[in-house]
Amino acid sequence: MSTVSEKQVAERLLQVQAVKLSPAQPFTWASGWKSPIYCDNRKILSYPYVRDYIKSELCNMVFETFPDAAVIAGVATAGIPHGALVADQLKLPFIYVRSKPKEHGMGNQIEGVLQPGQPVVVVEDLISTGKSSLEAVQAIRAAGGEVIGMVSIFNYGFDIAVKAFEAAGVPFHSLSNYGAMISLAEEKGIVSADEIATLQAWRSAPDQWGK
Repeated sequence: MSTVSEKQVAERLLQVQAVKLSPAQPFTWASGWKSPIYCDNRKILSYPYVRDYIKSELCNMVFETFPDAAVIAGVATAGIPHGALVADQLKLPFIYVRSKPKEHGMGNQIEGVLQPGQPVVVVEDLISTGKSSLEAVQAIRAAGGEVIGMVSIFNYGFDIAVKAFEAAGVPFHSLSNYGAMISLAEEKGIVSADEIATLQAWRSAPDQWGK
């Protein structure tokens, strides 16, 4: 069941074309998966009012669900600006996590100052399978940080991600999700009934869809 807030966020993502729905001409992800939806939350940064709205909603989510947060971490690259905005608003230290350690200089994977035992909330722009998100969690834990949770702007809601986060012991919350997005798209007549069926079929088996 989609909440009003989830649909409000989804509407803004559609408004700035951060999310595009194209069941007839699917996109190809880096993983090779075919997808009728593409999400690029970096576009939010170019729209000040939407950017401010998303920042405020993420801050509220962190404040309400993870009040013990002492550090905000952004996941490279798309999670960095949103994480920095949240950290600035909440007046908390900010760090960011690279996908792998630098190959020169200090060889850091984590940039910024992280003290052992500090409670960290990770900010992601998007959660799909959860693989890259949880790799960032592992890096923070290896550096001595205590990851108490993760927040994201959008979440596809894949079972594989839910299971991966449960196994890693990381609670996570998203401002909006795939279910809210397609429900809103149907209400607004953006997609037809046949296309809704296609979108739902993809959601149930994304790795097999389009083969």
